[in-house]
Amino acid sequence: MNDEQKHNETDFPLYLYHHGQNDRIYEIFGAHRETRDGIEGYMFRVWAPHASSVSVVGDFNGWDTNRHFMHRMIDNETFELFIPGLGQFDIYKYCITTDDGRQLLKADPVAFHTETPPWTGSKLYDLDGYPWGDGEFLKKRGEQNVFSAPINIYECNLLSWKKKEGGGYLTYSELAVELVNYVKEMGYTHVEFMPITEYPFDGSWGYQVTGYYAVTSRLGTPHDFMYLVDCFHRAGIGVILDWVPAHFPKDAHGLFEFDGHTLYESGQWDRMEHKSWGTRRFDFGRNEVVSFLISSACLFFDKFHIDGLRVDAVASMLYLDYDKGFGEWVPNIYGENKNLEAINFIRKLNEAVFKRFPYALMIAEESTAWGGVTKPASMGGLGFNFKWNMGWMNDILSYIHEDPLYRRYSHNKLTFSMMYAFSENFVLPISHDEVVYGKGSLINKMPGNYEEKFAGVRSFLGYMMAHPGKKLNFMGYEYGQFDEWNYNTGLEFFLRDAYELHAKLAVCVKELNEFYKSHSPFYEIEDSWDGFEWISPDDADSNIVAFIRRDRTGGEVIAVTSFSGADHCDYRLGVNRKGRYKIVFCTDDAKYGGYGRITRKSLRTEKKPAHNRQYSLTFTVPKFTTIYLERVPDNEEN
Repeated sequence: MNDEQKHNETDFPLYLYHHGQNDRIYEIFGAHRETRDGIEGYMFRVWAPHASSVSVVGDFNGWDTNRHFMHRMIDNETFELFIPGLGQFDIYKYCITTDDGRQLLKADPVAFHTETPPWTGSKLYDLDGYPWGDGEFLKKRGEQNVFSAPINIYECNLLSWKKKEGGGYLTYSELAVELVNYVKEMGYTHVEFMPITEYPFDGSWGYQVTGYYAVTSRLGTPHDFMYLVDCFHRAGIGVILDWVPAHFPKDAHGLFEFDGHTLYESGQWDRMEHKSWGTRRFDFGRNEVVSFLISSACLFFDKFHIDGLRVDAVASMLYLDYDKGFGEWVPNIYGENKNLEAINFIRKLNEAVFKRFPYALMIAEESTAWGGVTKPASMGGLGFNFKWNMGWMNDILSYIHEDPLYRRYSHNKLTFSMMYAFSENFVLPISHDEVVYGKGSLINKMPGNYEEKFAGVRSFLGYMMAHPGKKLNFMGYEYGQFDEWNYNTGLEFFLRDAYELHAKLAVCVKELNEFYKSHSPFYEIEDSWDGFEWISPDDADSNIVAFIRRDRTGGEVIAVTSFSGADHCDYRLGVNRKGRYKIVFCTDDAKYGGYGRITRKSLRTEKKPAHNRQYSLTFTVPKFTTIYLERVPDNEEN
């Protein structure tokens, strides 16, 4: 292929890029290995419309800014240059000479690999060539209906899940053994990583991204990360990435005023900055930025085989007045506070992802009551298929923090979520945000003495597992870590190994996870009242809620949760059908650290009305306990 043919090959992708329609710019931008006239090297391309000139600099030319000048392409805004003789892992940057004569050393916005922070250079790397072994998982994934499937997510921070002696990170390859085995053993269906796209500042937890196409080099290479995903898939576990399209930091080597002018960020005074975060907002009205972000999302599905994205800070994109006071924002053309360009971007993002990757999980972290987050764009929605249920999260954490003596006055916090439970497709999140900044770990949110805190966690998790919505919990909750999460230290797994109640809580979580996966009433119908029926929504004085979950064949599990600080002996529960019922799970079981106060696991109905039903059961409901019951089929009673 001659040079003219190669140029023609990029003309149409560039056209789509400038019209916000290219969802794979990683195929032309960045640095790609090529052979020209029999000579191997790398082709570099970068968009810098305001630059007077751009050169490629690196170790290979002694960082000489005048040696490898790039040429303008047909659009007059993109620069390219072929440099022969370069090899994988060579370090490079772009030297951008601005229209006012400044020289800026910038990392490649579409680099696939980077130097390890605090160094900021880009590295040549070929993403292709990894020998994937997850074909069976991908086949099953393509056949699955995500809405009626069990989804139970373990959210973790890869840099702090576990540390080596001396404080070093586990590498992607080491995590592929230790973390994969742990997540599989504990019975989760999915894992969600806090942001792993390259970022310079550890204290941002990955939420201030400079490399939207590169996984962090702190833990290894892109192929090492592929190996981690591959191992999760071969273990039957899906992988979700936390992805940050709302804003980016002002580090000199990053996207900040990339060619000397506002480029990736908005140039409008009221839309440029995230005041509280000290970052720049993306310009969602700029076609090239739309192509850049959508391509970043698609890259991780395409090249890294991921299964989903949790899209961070959606509310900050949707509202022009987000984190702004009076006089600090300009309404849209309709006089509203909606960011019309951001809404259009989000819809295009989801449409592009689902067109190429129909199995994808696109999960919005959207903290307001914006309507239609999980409805298709064609119906006026944003086009995600799941949304974090922040209302449920805030209500339930507020409720469990209260002393049981006063919970009766906040009983509506337990039940209000069912007023809107089917308005969106929800994930119930107890995420990293809820165990930092003095909020307390999950176990430390519980009132009571040492044993009661563990009982409170077990009862809450039993309630959460039965409540409509997919599940997400942050690492460390599963064995009762008392300290808040600290990104500088690993989890305190020694607690589970050294102390009985911590170890038994881990057993409870593992068996709850397995119960959830093996009982379709808990996950099959999440979008209508067909899958849920209240038995006792209003027993505030007892601090008890009871409800039924159903699957598509009519199979049922009854969930009863006591958030009370007192046992309820001979509690009468109304049921729909007479016969025999079995207690199939109880968080007060001694093997979970409870007192084993329920010794009678087989119950027979009485013809005594309760909860507006003509049949009922009586049994002990211990304090801080969740119980699951199933009816024994008539042909199995004997």
